[in-house]
Amino acid sequence: MKNIKGLNAIVTGGSRGLGPIIAEALAKEGVNLVLAARSKEELTIVAKDLSVHGTRTVAVPVDITDADSLKKLVEQAHRELGSIEILINNAGIEWVCSYIKLSLEYIRRIIDTNLRGPLLLTRLLLPHMLERGKGHVVTMSSLGGQKGSPYSATYAATKAGLIEWTSGLREELRGTGVSASVVCPGFVSEKGMFAVYNKRAPAMTGETTPDKVAKAVIHAIREDKQEIIVNPGPVLIMKLCEAIHPAIMTTILRLSGVYEFYRKQAAENEAAENEASEGELDSGLRIRD
Repeated sequence: MKNIKGLNAIVTGGSRGLGPIIAEALAKEGVNLVLAARSKEELTIVAKDLSVHGTRTVAVPVDITDADSLKKLVEQAHRELGSIEILINNAGIEWVCSYIKLSLEYIRRIIDTNLRGPLLLTRLLLPHMLERGKGHVVTMSSLGGQKGSPYSATYAATKAGLIEWTSGLREELRGTGVSASVVCPGFVSEKGMFAVYNKRAPAMTGETTPDKVAKAVIHAIREDKQEIIVNPGPVLIMKLCEAIHPAIMTTILRLSGVYEFYRKQAAENEAAENEASEGELDSGLRIRD
């Protein structure tokens, strides 16, 4: 879809992290927005900030893990804006720690938010897009979905699932006027997970910026790209090593300190978990949603 001015989009995880940055990039292109996330107060602030771009922005509180809540989101989006041509599956959570330290509830929440939610919301919107013969679904995955890291295995599983789901769905949609893309940022400065932890990414991977991620989303829609990796590090070399033999890339990441980086952060999080209440941890989990 080369010209997206005047189209309507839903952006999940629109209250914090990359969500408002992606939403602003769309607004600058003339796209009207439905911002969806749990926090009504934060959504309202973001919507007000985006009003300067002259497009319409609607804030809709939603629980991405609840099917009924997603149905209401789609219904309200159609009432408020009419047809929805763009969906940005951005909401996501992560908690870096040893897998055996994750409670069953945390595992369920990560899977429901990162994987199940995007699949269900896309399923609800696709019939409307297909009926009009126009639409694009952009799903935010991660470099972690390309290669799983220790202490972040559940997150990696959900993000890998989004990559392969997009690949299969995209082929199903071929020739319909509707398409799907996946964007895979690496470590993101300012708004990413380790920015929240006040850490810098390992030298091996480097950091990208929120603006570059947002530009990748726009590019994916306009140029109908299947997959875009947003990372300044030697991604092509990393992917080649992984394709030749996964153990090669694992060894490189281990020796370069990337896995040690995760181990140390997991240790810090687990120590904090011992001191904090469940309510405080809940806010810690919500890195992007």
